[in-house]
Amino acid sequence: MLNHQILAYMLKLLAKLPLWVVHLLGSALGWLSYLSYQKYAHLINTNLKLSQLTKDSVSLKKTLHRNISETGKAFLETFAIWFKDYSRLSPWYQGCTGWEHVESGLSKGKGIIFLTPHLGCFEITSLYYGQFHPITVLFRPPRQSWLMPLINQGRQRGKVSLAPANAQGVKLLLQALKRGEAIGILPDQAPYEGEGEWAPFFGRPAYTMTLASKLAQKSGAQVLMAFGERLPNGRGYHIHIKPIPEGGINTPELLNQAIENTIAQCPSQYMWIYDRYKVRN
Repeated sequence: MLNHQILAYMLKLLAKLPLWVVHLLGSALGWLSYLSYQKYAHLINTNLKLSQLTKDSVSLKKTLHRNISETGKAFLETFAIWFKDYSRLSPWYQGCTGWEHVESGLSKGKGIIFLTPHLGCFEITSLYYGQFHPITVLFRPPRQSWLMPLINQGRQRGKVSLAPANAQGVKLLLQALKRGEAIGILPDQAPYEGEGEWAPFFGRPAYTMTLASKLAQKSGAQVLMAFGERLPNGRGYHIHIKPIPEGGINTPELLNQAIENTIAQCPSQYMWIYDRYKVRN
């Protein structure tokens, strides 16, 4: 217990650092992990190469090197964001492209489904939106129980609420949509066995969630793809929002295509270390 308390204290110290320092430390952590853990390096190399998002070996190497740094940044910035005073996050928001789609979706009164892949800074998008409107975000409770209070403290701020990835959580998502509010889902998260279907993801079979499409069809909500692009030199984040046409995620194949198109906008910031092709038991 004491070790967990010390670790939590150290992680909270990240919030006191300038973002460029957090990202500098994160980049070093990314390279240390890549050079130290064979499985880590194998996943990044294999998944990025097989995605075919780079045109040649030179481009592949450049994207790979950037991704090693960006992955480390993604890990450390999570805690810097969680524990930074909510009112002091504003300078890190460096603009938003596509906010008009939010206004259009809200005007229809059927709610919004935000799909946020493991791309860029996925922690920042809900907090950005939660400045203005209520949003309920689906999350998978951690295996380490000591992390749960930190998650609640870090994510449940502003107008952001959390819903656990279980039957009760799905009920909370539906209730939010019925109120005409927004919900947030990580669409490329590997679902548990029995909660998904196999569909191609960058040319390989990946067990893909069906929840997002079921919620969209049942509610008639506007589906928006969103991600927070990490800007260089610790300047902050730019939020990108793009609408998915009606029926655009009705099948796992279509959902994965929408995710692929989004990743293609910024492949160096996708979390290629994530094992997208597993099935959770």
